[in-house]
Amino acid sequence: MTPNGVRARPAATLILIDRTGREPKVLMGRRNPANKFMPDKFVFPGGQLDPEDRLMPAAGVLADPVEQRLARIRGRSNARAIAMAGIRETFEETGILLGSSAEGEAIDAPDGGWSEFAAQGQLPNLEAIHFVGRAITPPRMPRRFDTIFLAAEADHITGNVDGTIGPDKELVELAWFPVSEVHRLSDLAAITGVILRELQNRLAAGFSHTLPVPWYRVQHPKGWQRVEM
Repeated sequence: MTPNGVRARPAATLILIDRTGREPKVLMGRRNPANKFMPDKFVFPGGQLDPEDRLMPAAGVLADPVEQRLARIRGRSNARAIAMAGIRETFEETGILLGSSAEGEAIDAPDGGWSEFAAQGQLPNLEAIHFVGRAITPPRMPRRFDTIFLAAEADHITGNVDGTIGPDKELVELAWFPVSEVHRLSDLAAITGVILRELQNRLAAGFSHTLPVPWYRVQHPKGWQRVEM
């Protein structure tokens, strides 16, 4: 809890990476200008952790280094839920499924976004998830999030539902950008640019689960601090 009483809420963001070309590309969406939080900014899909994220069945499990690091942050029972939140939010905001076929079996999905995901005959694919960063909104901000930045390769995408992008949706635009060009976007949140640079370095180092994961937070009086997990 910070002096203004605003607690950072758990959230997850998923960075989808396409490495089929000469340079890696990342998927980004522009937020609706009517949104109260970060209007008109280019962001990665993501949002808050929901109770249903603990209930949805999944395909496979998280890689051990991913689960261990996430468990140190939120406890082992929530490590899986954080990754599930990133997959669900990506589906709800973009229509993209990061999944695995349920092979015709009935899926016992909770209500909400997960029921729509399951209706596509897919289970969320936890094995595709990488943990690439963490950032906590500075104290005294009116809305604060403890955001886990996840990533997955685009070849794990197994479907796309139309109708999720538009002038009355959370995202009004969705596009793939070469990593080196994203920093030129005028409407880019500062922390997004920082995580992108971390991602570039991670890709150059082999994109292994065992690479250190950066954590950004504000600690007065020093300001922004970066530590490795």
